[in-house]
Amino acid sequence: MKSALSMMFGVAAVALVAAPLTSYAGGTIAGKVTFAGKSESKEFLFSKFPNPKFCPQIPDKSKMDGDKRFLRQIEVSKDGGLKGAVVAVVDIEDKAWMDGYAGTEVVAAFCDFQPFSGVVVNTRPFKVENTDADADDPKSVAGVLHNPHSFTVKGNSSATGFNIGLAKKGDKLDKPVTFRGGAEKEGYFRLQCDQHEFMQSFFLPVSNAHFAVAKDDGSFEIKDVPAGKHKVVAWHPFAGKAKKIEFDVDVTDGGTAKLQAEIK
Repeated sequence: MKSALSMMFGVAAVALVAAPLTSYAGGTIAGKVTFAGKSESKEFLFSKFPNPKFCPQIPDKSKMDGDKRFLRQIEVSKDGGLKGAVVAVVDIEDKAWMDGYAGTEVVAAFCDFQPFSGVVVNTRPFKVENTDADADDPKSVAGVLHNPHSFTVKGNSSATGFNIGLAKKGDKLDKPVTFRGGAEKEGYFRLQCDQHEFMQSFFLPVSNAHFAVAKDDGSFEIKDVPAGKHKVVAWHPFAGKAKKIEFDVDVTDGGTAKLQAEIK
């Protein structure tokens, strides 16, 4: 009897070991952000700003034409995909992740803030590095002066966060994002150079790691989202008057929830 029981448990143990073990870290939200409108750009004359010979050296020539510099406010692909939109899960507050967030990083390169859009976490670092210098300009050999000026924006009002000059190539700033009075729930973070107005970037406050920035064609993918029903927003600093559009998404373990997010 004892031998039979031992044999039975032994077979069961082998079966458990042989059976494939499947483990999921949640599911994926994937899809596309579209905009029911056209691409829009704001024009600036290089001649009206410092370094009019250096700034046109920007490698991305789609951002300029002769003596004009473009702030490409809205970029829409042929099939309506909205580049640079931020998609984020908003019903999860992951305090541990927020406390450990290393910070948002921006680079000033050829008189352009990169990236154009992204995310920030309230009270956590925002970092900017100046990589510009002009060997052909005696005043800018050590560095092209950039003056990153941040704003927390809510509706029609905005408040200055920091306003710091970076005079030399390699100069950096590291300051906390400062939304007050719960404004991070509704507002966004804007960065502009006080020396070169066409240098601008925009960032959506988030409270967890489940976000993505739409690619050139508007597509996005957010992995490892906990299973369950979630509130997801799609946001762009110019399209749809910078309003967050909310969607309900049901995520399953190991599955992919499709989201077609239209901003009007």
